[in-house]
Amino acid sequence: MHKKHLLILLFTLSTANASGLYLYEIGTDDIGLASAGQAARAQDASTLFTNPAGMTLLPDKMLTTGVQALYGDAPYHLDRDARLSGKSPGNVIGWFPGGSAFYTQRLTPDISAGIGFYGNYGLGLHFGDWAGENVLKDSTLLGVTLMPALAWRYNDALSLGAGVGINYGLLKIKRARGDALSDRDWALNARVGALWQFSKQTRAGLTYTSRTNYNFNVNQTVRPDPLSHSSSYTLPISASVNAPQQLMFSVYHQLSDRWAIMGDAGWQDWSDYSNSEITVAGNRLDSNDRLRDTWHLALGTQFRLNADWTLNTGVAFDSSFYRSQSDTSLTMPSGAAWRWGAGARYQLDPDSSVGMAFEYVHIESSSVSSPLFKGGYDSPALYFFGMSYSRTF
Repeated sequence: MHKKHLLILLFTLSTANASGLYLYEIGTDDIGLASAGQAARAQDASTLFTNPAGMTLLPDKMLTTGVQALYGDAPYHLDRDARLSGKSPGNVIGWFPGGSAFYTQRLTPDISAGIGFYGNYGLGLHFGDWAGENVLKDSTLLGVTLMPALAWRYNDALSLGAGVGINYGLLKIKRARGDALSDRDWALNARVGALWQFSKQTRAGLTYTSRTNYNFNVNQTVRPDPLSHSSSYTLPISASVNAPQQLMFSVYHQLSDRWAIMGDAGWQDWSDYSNSEITVAGNRLDSNDRLRDTWHLALGTQFRLNADWTLNTGVAFDSSFYRSQSDTSLTMPSGAAWRWGAGARYQLDPDSSVGMAFEYVHIESSSVSSPLFKGGYDSPALYFFGMSYSRTF
């Protein structure tokens, strides 16, 4: 492998890891609703994540925890010419754990506070033994957040809330011969929200989440071809990774004692990644314009079966952040996505309940244009299995 080709692929991997994966799913009831109504429901302490203003609608003290298992089915197939030099990696995701914990408390009749811990950004990929294992075997971008927040009930109709996210990020790339590119960083971002209660049956919420700036710096000496006696090169790689800012508007309406409907409209600033600064060997590389902003729509329903059981279901659509599905990143199998969710919540006693949820995500196929390992992902899919627990005090 020539030095020029190695630089090209390292640049591709850096921008691909920057793309990451921004999840709505954190192990709560939103999984079963395909996230519909997330900024307006305010039914448990996880509203701190979806809209901190919703804390003013909760009981005096509340705890919500969630765990989830994500299974990704994203097989990568090399094109015929690329297969001549080795085998395809197959499914690169597999199982991936997640979860969250939130606690909220009313401080005064009009002011509530809370704290949350969750992880909803990143992806771990395992390529295993394949044609490109000397350049990439594993790729990981992870982010976890600790967020304290406050909410203020301005009047009976309007509540406002804000939180500060303390984010910890990890970037790591492993290769077959054991060396790795890795770095960690801390970053801050903000989340602000408003909740309008038009009546006891109808409310709307708007949440803005600011960009998160991670700065990863990796210095690594590599040998382009481990089987040859060619020179080693020290390739300092610096990537300014910006988790996108986003807006989410949601509505919630109680049709009757049993039925409720809800929906979302959202925007994420993925095009900001096209301006991420990438430098290799001290030289800044021109950013590509591979990414664009995305739009989100969701619709969900809740049905109260009886005093103990509440059933949830929802569907959502997210547009692709790629301008072209024929020019995508090796380490980000993504595209336009449909989500279908279903779940249930059971009231254990007057103070506690447990929820179960499942969500299926169908993702548009994509092709990778890298000259070294050209190939594609055929109809990737994600499966979320979640359980949550809520208790009031």
